[in-house]
Amino acid sequence: MPEIKQNGAVKFLITLAFLTATAFSLPSSPDRFLRSASTYLRSPDEPQEYEELRRPLPSDQLTPSCSHVLLRHSFANTINRPPFTTPYTPPSGCTSPPWSYVVLELQAASSGDQYDRISGLWLGGVELLRTSTAEPSPTGIFWNVRKDVSRYSSLFMRSDLNVTMMLENIVNDVYTGIYHINVTLIFYEFNPIASNFKVNGNRLGFVESQRRDQTPADLIIPVCDGGNRGFWFMIENPTETYSKRIQIPSNTRQIVLELYVSFHGNDEFWYSNPPNSYIRTNNLATGRGNGAYREVFVKIDGRYVGSEVPFPVIFTGGINPLFWEPVVAIGAFNLPSYDMDLTPFLGLLLDGKSHEFAFGVNDGISYWLVDANLHLWLDHESSNVEAGSRLYDSPSRHMTRQEEFEQLDGSFRVEAEVSSEYDGWVRSSKGNLTTMVKSMFKVGSLVRFEKNGTYKRVEQRVKTERIVEVTSESGKPVNRVVHQRTYPLT
Repeated sequence: MPEIKQNGAVKFLITLAFLTATAFSLPSSPDRFLRSASTYLRSPDEPQEYEELRRPLPSDQLTPSCSHVLLRHSFANTINRPPFTTPYTPPSGCTSPPWSYVVLELQAASSGDQYDRISGLWLGGVELLRTSTAEPSPTGIFWNVRKDVSRYSSLFMRSDLNVTMMLENIVNDVYTGIYHINVTLIFYEFNPIASNFKVNGNRLGFVESQRRDQTPADLIIPVCDGGNRGFWFMIENPTETYSKRIQIPSNTRQIVLELYVSFHGNDEFWYSNPPNSYIRTNNLATGRGNGAYREVFVKIDGRYVGSEVPFPVIFTGGINPLFWEPVVAIGAFNLPSYDMDLTPFLGLLLDGKSHEFAFGVNDGISYWLVDANLHLWLDHESSNVEAGSRLYDSPSRHMTRQEEFEQLDGSFRVEAEVSSEYDGWVRSSKGNLTTMVKSMFKVGSLVRFEKNGTYKRVEQRVKTERIVEVTSESGKPVNRVVHQRTYPLT
């Protein structure tokens, strides 16, 4: 029985005292800054290269067979404007699929004064990359992002798609930085030995998702907004949900939802937010409240099917910009996505009707950017697949919140544990297979204010585990994937 034990996004330790020489005078003061020119640590005449520490990609050891430019564009004063869009053309004169790997490379450069900006890249509405920018300097900065996008291979030979990139930027007399972006797809010809190369999973960093079926999906369907302001949904309060109706092909034998999430505005530092009672009692002007717990959930036709407590990515203007020069925080250039195996729900989805896929953020405030991709594996030997559900265990939730404060000093604790289990069968040309998905996450959070609110300490511990087990009709184990993540923030 093959088993993949994945300690993806394995163990992160980020130690940050939320106190700098210029940072906090009151709990309502900002948590992100624009650097002044006098703070740069290098020679004033040299452009600065920024880098995110990452795990090596398997393809890093290989020679590419060809490359294909996806887009070239300069993002100047793009605020409140539609995203940049251009028709996609498949690579010509390039190796044909299947490929061992496909890598997306983003090259960026800028100079001047500018805040960090969030950005998304989509192909046909399918998100390929969620990223953010470094903060430029008058003498210039540059950086590269490399991401394995092999799982999107079914898109790359299509000629009916558009490439879209959203990067809202402000350029005026004060903010002068223009972001110059080049994006290229790099293809590696299929090689069975290269395709089986694995990187040790017991190290720091995010692991590209491993599924029980290692071949890329046959079809990818975006669960997204219309694209006028990017294809992500903007969620601004805990009661708000956004959804899209999708009809799943009747010969689908496996389905995985890939969730993209980022947090901004009053929730950019959600893991450090105090409860509203603290803000009201002290008459603070800040809108950064609702406590320090967030959970992004997914529903199908109103039924909960999964949720995630996202990794606390810190952008390059966060806390203190000097922390992130020249090495940015984990995930700042390549935000993680989160996989949810929805195969147990095919009994619900394969009825020839459209179904509502919805997203929301428990306790979330303005604002969150959320969308998803549905990865579908099809049965090419049948036009119809039979499926049914055997077990739907509504999520078990246990949460406690404690607060104790006097004026501006005090502490706030949150302890939460959520678990769920789903079980369903699929009868296709692969046989009658049952998929069981077990999920669990635990969250512990402490936010403490001291010295009349001028010192804030944040501690967060998140542990998640998702197990996907596949068994045959006779009960024989076929496959097992264990995905574990543990990350502390202090």
